[in-house]
Amino acid sequence: MISLIDCIALSGLDEAEVRALAEHEHLPDIAAAALGAYLLHLPHGPERVQRMIEEDIRAALERGDRAHARDLFMALRHFLKEHGPQGARRHA
Repeated sequence: MISLIDCIALSGLDEAEVRALAEHEHLPDIAAAALGAYLLHLPHGPERVQRMIEEDIRAALERGDRAHARDLFMALRHFLKEHGPQGARRHA
């Protein structure tokens, strides 16, 4: 049987990125992993994932949850390293 860890590994995202998508879309982590994998293969999909994480950061800051905003910021940094313009060229 395939586990959540397996699904995250297959998604092309890391656990923090999947959890950020799950938070943004109000989905279980396993569904967020599938959504992330799908979005990464769409034109402008990585930009959509980036916007979702940025919106999560904004929401955390607005409610005063600086620790969570910091965790999300680290997830965003990792995402941009792997899937931003330079990261996309590395994986091509």
